[in-house]
Amino acid sequence: MRDQDDGEHDGGEHGGTRSGEQDRHDACAGAGDGGGAARGDGAQDPEPRRGRPRSAAAERAILDAVITLLEAGEPLAGLSIERIARTAGVGKATIYRRWTGKEELFVDVVRDMEPVDPPVSGTEGLADLRVMLESLRTRGLAQRSSVLLHNIFAQMKSHPKLWDEYSGTVIAPRRELMLAAVRRAVAAGELRDDLDVELIDDLFVGPMLVRTVHRPDAPLPDDLADRIIAALVQGLAPAGSMAARA
Repeated sequence: MRDQDDGEHDGGEHGGTRSGEQDRHDACAGAGDGGGAARGDGAQDPEPRRGRPRSAAAERAILDAVITLLEAGEPLAGLSIERIARTAGVGKATIYRRWTGKEELFVDVVRDMEPVDPPVSGTEGLADLRVMLESLRTRGLAQRSSVLLHNIFAQMKSHPKLWDEYSGTVIAPRRELMLAAVRRAVAAGELRDDLDVELIDDLFVGPMLVRTVHRPDAPLPDDLADRIIAALVQGLAPAGSMAARA
């Protein structure tokens, strides 16, 4: 497939030649590994055209190409930008304009395969916490039902650079949203204000993580998020026990 919106082809694959000025332009654009136009395999990419819209079709083709290669049994570590570009039918420069390297690309592939994070109000406390816990449950279900997604996560954890990229761009922002919801719940009087906010967040997220990650055979019923919240808000001690102790 030709990347129509980007309007380029891979010069190295088609035998094109370049001037030093063009290479300097690519270096400034950060189009390749280490900033130059030449790749490690000796191929050269043309200068990106300026002012043209990015092709949604090209991005879709690139993401689908990675998934196709992984479904064929290729490990993450064995995928090269050159092979991904060839499978997608685009030039390597098209990939490098969108992602700085394989780690960023692979993270977007995973995000594309996972259920979309639902929007939260940004003003509610426990209500937003419930939405995000439910999202964590559905992601757990997705990993259970997709052998490919499960295997990708297993491979990611054995590649520190890739896992760090996923943690920094996906997990960390989700955690910040959870912490913000906990703070709103505390401010609204829905949760105690004498406990550490991060501890409260861990108490909510922990049970769902245990079910979705550490106990792959554990049930994930539709009302699990509600049950976790109810148990924590109401407390785990038997009714009347606290009064009796006082």
